[in-house]
Amino acid sequence: MEFYKSAFGAIEVFRIDSPDGAVVARLAVDGAEFWVADESPEHANFSPATLNGSTTRMILTVADPDAVFATAVAAGAKVVNNVSDAYGWRLGRVVDPFGHHWEIGRPLD
Repeated sequence: MEFYKSAFGAIEVFRIDSPDGAVVARLAVDGAEFWVADESPEHANFSPATLNGSTTRMILTVADPDAVFATAVAAGAKVVNNVSDAYGWRLGRVVDPFGHHWEIGRPLD
């Protein structure tokens, strides 16, 4: 959770810590909520590392993609594609420390 708080300014809305140390949490970035959890194969929840890649990517629409992208990289995200103008968007892509891909951008005016 600390990565998402540092990278995207996420707030923790809900959290469950199990006795074995696993976590399930609901986070929000500017009101957009998402859930994160530790890998739990017994519930068919697998990490990108286990799958050798991510099955989804998130698109985070923000007013200043360049600033949010830089903050995410400073927090530990790895650059996949630098922010640039393409396909009507100002957009860049990072992979978080857990293997999830995030596109950070906004539609061009």
